[in-house]
Amino acid sequence: MNDVTPDSIFQVASGFMASKHLFVANEVGLFQRLVEGSSTLDGLSDRTGVPQRTLRILVDAMVALGFVERQGDHYRNGPVAATFLSGSTPADLRPFLRFWNHISYPAWMQLETSVRTGDGAVGHLSEELGKIFSEGVEAITAGAAEALATTYNFGQHHHLLDLGGGTGSFLLAVLRHHAGLRTTLFEAPVVAALARKRIAATPLEEWMQVVEGDFFTDPIPDGHDAILLANVIHLFSPEHNLALLRRIRERVPDGARLLLVDFWTDPTHTQPTFAALLAGEFQIVTGEGAAYSEEEVRGWLKESGWQTMERVPLAGPASLITAKTAS
Repeated sequence: MNDVTPDSIFQVASGFMASKHLFVANEVGLFQRLVEGSSTLDGLSDRTGVPQRTLRILVDAMVALGFVERQGDHYRNGPVAATFLSGSTPADLRPFLRFWNHISYPAWMQLETSVRTGDGAVGHLSEELGKIFSEGVEAITAGAAEALATTYNFGQHHHLLDLGGGTGSFLLAVLRHHAGLRTTLFEAPVVAALARKRIAATPLEEWMQVVEGDFFTDPIPDGHDAILLANVIHLFSPEHNLALLRRIRERVPDGARLLLVDFWTDPTHTQPTFAALLAGEFQIVTGEGAAYSEEEVRGWLKESGWQTMERVPLAGPASLITAKTAS
């Protein structure tokens, strides 16, 4: 017992402090302002409009966490912040932090209630929060979307359907590498409206059709030889996932391919750690979500008329499971 310490308890229990410090640093534009060059605390106060006394608390925390570096009385972005949080590179995770700050963090205050009752804690989102949600999801899944577009052979397909694809970020990534592929995005009306605006701002609009609907109750668009479900399975219960896979199978021709992208876990649901923790997020969002293992998905695929082909790592904890129509 002399070797056992409570250090891990303090480290995990104080995690919310580190998260909120990071979120607020992002909100006040700390990392973005440091792109202008290293600065003293007085200079940063002028750049951000935050009082020097309280800004020092924030900046010291970012130094302690390794996001900001201090040399004498000057501060500058560390490599991670400069790459992902400054807004000066294509790898911009600032929308992801805004999503977790404005939507996830408040919702996690209801985790205990959600666990006890089984109910979700994220209700209807306003147009502003809906935009933050969509942009945040796009930012955190950008790596997986790009990896899917360059890893999977979309050249063998003619028409790709993305079910629940948000604002179309996965389809846009695919189209940037596979010109001429016809694509369809199927989303709820509110998200579909955001998707149309997002797509209209790109030169790829002519290759993407947006269809509104609920894939559990409305007809799933047919005529597609590839179906993408990216970060959808984790939002629903096993029963709903099985029902969805059956509905898709009924609407696709023989030889079609099914592409499932998600944070698949090991059989114990404990690895990777990030996926195990995200299970709480999925439950809070829908009241029925969870992290699922590859073994569970294989079982649902077999039962719904699909034959699992392979699992391919994408980016971070995300990976692709492919399946084809079973004969």
